[in-house]
Amino acid sequence: MRFPQNRHVLAIVGVAVLSLTACASYTPTPVADTSVTEPAGVEVESNEAAAAEAEPEPSDAGAAAADPEPEPEPAGSATADSEPEPAGSPTAEPGTDPEPAGSGTAEPEPDPSGGAGADTGTVQTKWGPLTETDRKLITGVRLAGLWEMPLAQDAVQRASTPRVRQISREIASQHHTLDKLVRDTAAKLKVKLPVKPTDEQQDWMSDISSRSGKAYDTTYVKWLRLAHGKVFALIGTVRGSTQNTEVRRFAEQCNTFVLNHQRLLESTGLTTPESFPTPSG
Repeated sequence: MRFPQNRHVLAIVGVAVLSLTACASYTPTPVADTSVTEPAGVEVESNEAAAAEAEPEPSDAGAAAADPEPEPEPAGSATADSEPEPAGSPTAEPGTDPEPAGSGTAEPEPDPSGGAGADTGTVQTKWGPLTETDRKLITGVRLAGLWEMPLAQDAVQRASTPRVRQISREIASQHHTLDKLVRDTAAKLKVKLPVKPTDEQQDWMSDISSRSGKAYDTTYVKWLRLAHGKVFALIGTVRGSTQNTEVRRFAEQCNTFVLNHQRLLESTGLTTPESFPTPSG
């Protein structure tokens, strides 16, 4: 008989059934999810900030050693060098006395040999000697402009003939240029210039202004022609005798103006023997 073997089989089957029954009623313990997930966003600090946090703060003892504070000086103590000078005070050089306050640098005295505007005699200038005759020409040309220029301007309005009005306009304009020339020359040579006409010239002005019509034109041409003749003779004398190069140049320029004025006055047809200087014997 095979019963014992069957009992062995049955026993194995029973064990298997019990195992299955136990497995069916068993509830397994949940296992943590091991799947890979994205990490949450983490804010990362900059290198400077991280380094700043990582660097340890110095202790009080270390800070005092690194940057020692100077001890305060007592009030009113002087420095080792010197007391500060007040603002704007000049620094005196050794061995010199300081100048008094407000004193300026004195201008150098003019060189007496440079023609310091003497009214008489001959003085030396860098252009050569300046004589009394040289100065007479400069002042004479200035005097001529002081009365001839305003008279010519007046004749532009009052003259009775177109020709006299025309030449008066030219004479007035040229006297304006000549007056600037004489003032520049006088400034270089330090010659004092007159500021008003002579008594004789004022008499001529009064005589001309008191007339009208044809008499005005004739008197005007007569006195201006006579005055130009006198200056013209002086120009020739100075041009031929002066040793001053500046005066010689001035005389040549004046000669051009005065000669032109004489021709303009004579072109009116109103010149008479009275319009010319008395011939020398």
